[in-house]
Amino acid sequence: MGLWELFVIAVGLSMDAFAVSICKGLSVGKCTLKHMLVCGLYFGAFQAIMPFIGYLLGAQFDTLVSSLAPYIAFILLALIGINMIRESRSKDEEDEVNADFSWRAMLPLAVATSIDALAVGVSFAFLQVNILPAVCLIGLTTFVCSIIGVKIGSIFGDRYKARAEFYGGLVLIVMGLKILIEHFLG
Repeated sequence: MGLWELFVIAVGLSMDAFAVSICKGLSVGKCTLKHMLVCGLYFGAFQAIMPFIGYLLGAQFDTLVSSLAPYIAFILLALIGINMIRESRSKDEEDEVNADFSWRAMLPLAVATSIDALAVGVSFAFLQVNILPAVCLIGLTTFVCSIIGVKIGSIFGDRYKARAEFYGGLVLIVMGLKILIEHFLG
């Protein structure tokens, strides 16, 4: 998997954190550098840690399922993407994100937005991805997207939250399809 594909996956994975960051930005009266850095660090760190854990778990089963790797990667990425698209279309009232930036508020949000990255990490193990550069790129991309999200939220409100989740899900589905097509053609 090349750098461009990893970057596209990183952007797709960061969309949940980006959407929550927009809500956090919306919740603060005046957006400060501290608000942006707290979101960026929490979301970026967890988006880097979770695929690494997934990779370690997936590597344990690599020899058992190496022939199924492209199919597993496609299924995982497609399911995550479909779920993100479904959530973006949901009319259910979500829990209100408040202006609390303490660890008690941020830790559950960081874990919740990075669960999909755990599954992507499993697929990385099956695809023999060099994990350290991959998780650094995912973490850095999410860090930047989260900082931008807080600022956008403080300026524009939550108009773009659903779109971010929708396009993030679409990107993951397309990347899963690309992996599957490359398997059949290669």
